[in-house]
Amino acid sequence: MLKIVPMGGLGEIGLNMMGFEYGDTLFVVDAGLMFPEADMPGVDCVIPDMSYVKANRHRLAGLVLTHAHEDHIGALPYLLRDLNTPVFGTPFTLAMVETKLEAHGLLRQASLHRVTTDSQLRLGPFTIEFIPVAHSVVDGVALAIHTPLGTVIHTGDFKISQTGPASLRTDVNRLARYGAEGVLALLSDSTNVENEGYTISDEEVGRTLTRIVRHAPGRVIVALFASSISRIQQVVQAAEAGGRRVIFNGRSIETSVRIARNLGHLTLPEGLEAAIEDLDEIPDGEALIVTTGSQGEPMAALARMAAGTHKQIQIRPGDTVVLSSKFIPGNERAIGRIINNLYRRGAEVIYEKISAIHVSGHAFREELKLMINLTRPRHFIPIHGEYRHLLLHARLAREVGVEPERVLLVENGQCIEFDESGGRLGDVVPTGRVLVDGKGIGDVGRIVLKERRLLSEDGLVVVTMALDQDTGIIVFGPDIVSRGFVFENATGHILDDAVCVVLEVVEEIGAAAPDRTERLRTEVQSALRKYFEYTIRRRPVILPFIMEI
Repeated sequence: MLKIVPMGGLGEIGLNMMGFEYGDTLFVVDAGLMFPEADMPGVDCVIPDMSYVKANRHRLAGLVLTHAHEDHIGALPYLLRDLNTPVFGTPFTLAMVETKLEAHGLLRQASLHRVTTDSQLRLGPFTIEFIPVAHSVVDGVALAIHTPLGTVIHTGDFKISQTGPASLRTDVNRLARYGAEGVLALLSDSTNVENEGYTISDEEVGRTLTRIVRHAPGRVIVALFASSISRIQQVVQAAEAGGRRVIFNGRSIETSVRIARNLGHLTLPEGLEAAIEDLDEIPDGEALIVTTGSQGEPMAALARMAAGTHKQIQIRPGDTVVLSSKFIPGNERAIGRIINNLYRRGAEVIYEKISAIHVSGHAFREELKLMINLTRPRHFIPIHGEYRHLLLHARLAREVGVEPERVLLVENGQCIEFDESGGRLGDVVPTGRVLVDGKGIGDVGRIVLKERRLLSEDGLVVVTMALDQDTGIIVFGPDIVSRGFVFENATGHILDDAVCVVLEVVEEIGAAAPDRTERLRTEVQSALRKYFEYTIRRRPVILPFIMEI
């Protein structure tokens, strides 16, 4: 029996992780993260629940990566700290993984193995081939997974682009060849299934960038994802055509540019690149800065420029800032804040909503149809997307001729099993989201998040009081301090009256009452909650510290 185990990415954008099992062999495709949502205050990132993989470590043959985006490789360090399994990926993907593992102190113990689009990887009964696909990062691949029951195609993230260098195109000929030979199941990226037609051409974006750079009166600052090497190459070409020097600013973008140049994915004409220290010596009309922060990240270079806190680059009138990336859902407010601040400082800002300066790396509906028609699968499984994306993609597959009973719509944890009779839903395995906060992994759960949300909404009130153990008389306090609740200088009477509320509770619970200290804590908390609700319609977190001395 062939078993497919989705552990992340089916029901959300990000967290992509999927297991393939046959007999005593298990291998995993990707290990991605997602960035925290608005209701996760303080959380650094979210990773998949990897308990299923760890419980089956004795069968784990390796981890295969499709490309170098965080939603596919970001959780790798959290897996490798517990499991020393081989990792397989293309050169650029592994180079990005190396920098990530080095930051986590795991590089020396990691077992990394390069593959190419000519490679054949044997993992037990599986043979895996790597198919070039176009995406917004170089060296992306789809997987042709040959099993004893047939071939499974896992598209990874893809679009079908027929422009640009051959190395950045999806190999439709190989996909068609697999289709002719017979495909047991197609697992296809669903991210952009809501978009009709085809993705716009990268060539069009390149022309737009060239036009912007040529006509900008002053400096040009382009913010993009550090992994978007093909876009960086287009910016370099636009700079060369416009007679500008290029400065790369930001640690992540400097790292990815160095890796891409070493691997031959990025070329810069001699003398075109300049150091940030040379910026003041370059005339404004001859400077182009490539940086990070297109998603409004608070510590990225663009955010510091917009706030006026960047050490070397101060935004001034005449600057043109280009945000060459899509607004990721959830980041709109942070991005909007940066755009407003850039405008306030006199810059002209160009972004996706007003100009064609970004093209998606995910296939639109017509490309998704083409993928199905090329591979002609017996079974279809939509992957990579929220539930609505998966559902719409399942409907699309039925529209182009896949038999309804062979379209398998599943979410994380719902296994799919194949045998000689075909595919069907199998058992359910434990999955979920693990929150990473600082060095803590999984120690922040729903209760902690609820407490953080309450603290962020109504603040904190701390009551400190000490009682004489023998007489029960108050020897200190009640002292009440608030944070994020009220401005004490302006509304101090609220806290003064709260002291009276506490004293009334102490008087009601006499000195001889059993378990007096614990009762006082409970009653003080309840009485203050009612008092604040009545007087100011707020519900702060109340922490009473009451002790006997």
